[in-house]
Amino acid sequence: RRFTHWLYHHAPMIADQPARMRASPTPRGLVRISFLLLIVLLGGCGLFGKKKADPLETLPVDELYQKGVTAIDSGDWNIASRTFERLIGRFPFGPYSEQSQLNLTYSQYKNNKPDEAYSTVNRFLRTYPTHKNIDYAYYLRGLINFNREGDLLARWVGLDMTKRDQAFVRQSFDDFADLLRRYPNSRYVPDARQRLVYLRNGMAQSELSISMFYLRKGAYVAAANRAKALVESYPRTPQVGDALAVMSESYHKLGQEKLATDAERVLKLNYPNHPYFAGDWPHYRSNWWKLLPLTNRG
Repeated sequence: RRFTHWLYHHAPMIADQPARMRASPTPRGLVRISFLLLIVLLGGCGLFGKKKADPLETLPVDELYQKGVTAIDSGDWNIASRTFERLIGRFPFGPYSEQSQLNLTYSQYKNNKPDEAYSTVNRFLRTYPTHKNIDYAYYLRGLINFNREGDLLARWVGLDMTKRDQAFVRQSFDDFADLLRRYPNSRYVPDARQRLVYLRNGMAQSELSISMFYLRKGAYVAAANRAKALVESYPRTPQVGDALAVMSESYHKLGQEKLATDAERVLKLNYPNHPYFAGDWPHYRSNWWKLLPLTNRG
């Protein structure tokens, strides 16, 4: 359009030029000029054409919120996350925005984006500390690290999760414990308490695995110290019996007979049928099992 307008106004000037400058173009030149004109016209249409409006930019807040809820109900976590992110961006204040941050956290959690979900829920806790659903936010924060995607994959292939880094496990434990301390009457407390027991046993097993490794390598001081820390930090867990056995065995190897006798006495009192007393402990598995895929590595 612009090119046609220019051509119209400058045509007389072109016509007044000398004849030798207005030589008739060759057929090949005409083809080239036509091709250039077509490109200009198509480019102008694309430049001035209207783009289709994004519905997330035009919907009112109530319809935008309902669209996100519908995406959650259908399990479309990408759409749900995008919808609630846009709602929060367009309407940063009000009850819809507050609830949308919780919904966004849940969508990111279900979409296997724990880092983003953890950041969103922490921002919610800082911004709305008196929200009516604040207990759910604390519960959701514990759940995010409890179900890290890498851990789920590792469990599926049979890895012993207690032999991996326990940072997320400890963070999840602290988050659930925070929920119990702040809101002991919350409806999420029973489930959180069961998860705390599971996490606590897992952390105790991690300590036991380390102490058993030291025992196998002949690092008896380190083995005894790690087992003692387990007994003191995680009493009443299933791993205490093995920890006492590690202590007794390590002290015997170190020539500390009094300490070995004390540990053995406590073990006998609480776990009289422990295999340590039958002389068949510890029993180390052969390394050949590591060649088998999808086997439990505990």
